Amino acid sequence: MLDRDTIRKIQKLIVFTLLILVGLWRFDVVVGAARFILHILSPFLLGGAIAFILNVPMCRIQKRLFGRAAQGSKMERAAAPVSLLVTILAVTGILGLVVVVVLPELASTVAALSLKIPEMFERLETHFTENPEIFRWFEELQLNWDEILAQIVDFFYVGVNTMFGSTISAAKGIVSAVTTFFIAFVFACYILLQKETLGRQMRKLFFAYLKKERAESVLRVCGLTSRTFANFLTGQCLEAVILGAMFFVSMTILRFPYALLVGVLVAFTALIPIFGAFIGCAVGAFLILTVNPVQAAGFIALFLVLQQVEGNLIYPHVVGGSVGLPSIWVLAAVSLGGSLMGIVGMLVFIPIVSVLYTLLRENVHARLEEKDLHIE
Repeated sequence: MLDRDTIRKIQKLIVFTLLILVGLWRFDVVVGAARFILHILSPFLLGGAIAFILNVPMCRIQKRLFGRAAQGSKMERAAAPVSLLVTILAVTGILGLVVVVVLPELASTVAALSLKIPEMFERLETHFTENPEIFRWFEELQLNWDEILAQIVDFFYVGVNTMFGSTISAAKGIVSAVTTFFIAFVFACYILLQKETLGRQMRKLFFAYLKKERAESVLRVCGLTSRTFANFLTGQCLEAVILGAMFFVSMTILRFPYALLVGVLVAFTALIPIFGAFIGCAVGAFLILTVNPVQAAGFIALFLVLQQVEGNLIYPHVVGGSVGLPSIWVLAAVSLGGSLMGIVGMLVFIPIVSVLYTLLRENVHARLEEKDLHIE
């Protein structure tokens, strides 16, 4: 005879199998429902992400300012609101400083490029004038200019209609994005102000519906995940600042143009693990190319050198060390996350793999201790 626990496990397995079969049978309906639910929950998911990011500096500020506050005192009750306000002001100030510093440089860069475009056309016209064989080659081509002109008119007609429709869609998208961000920001502030209360409620919920050992295990995994993500975020930001400063100092010493702009650009793109700096390199090389092609080649060489330093010394120790993950697993996590979820996957998969790696390592050690084996 089967006992009651075994029967329950079999029933759960049957229900799970039926759900999988129904999901595979009506996969399009499942995907549509998932997208609809995700669209509804997107402000709250974004709010949770914002709360988690702001919680990292907020905890440090709260510990520094109110670490010695007596329990139950007015200072302790004011710790969360004051720390949140200081965090928001600090983050806003840093972003504002970057905008104030970079925006004039960006404006001058755009102005310089607009002046160089006519020069490029003049060089192209001179090149055509000095090479008459190009005109003869065009004359030898059998082209129907009336048909080409009609296609050009149709192209611009469709383009104007598309632009008008895109403008309306863009306006709707901007309004929707602003509304979503506002709701997400309010939700994030609520989470940060009530995080201790919410934490106690979640612990009660786990212990109420799970066995004690299972609840403790879930809470331990949640704590490990939170610490890993926080350490990864701190390490990634520190690595981006170091790399951007290296580019700014090196380009200033070598008298490359756009040192500040490229340094800030590389710092922001370096937030994307491993591959992000290449985006900043491409943009920086293009900007320098419009000024001096030789310096553009020198900038690419400088990037390759600094990228080797960053990839072999800074990233494994700063980011890999912060999440407790060996360098080879950091590269594997970035590659897998990028192939599955793009840039978001690159950011998320490193801490996820780190958590799985830590849990697997602990499980392996526990099993070896049970077998009384000591393998070096």
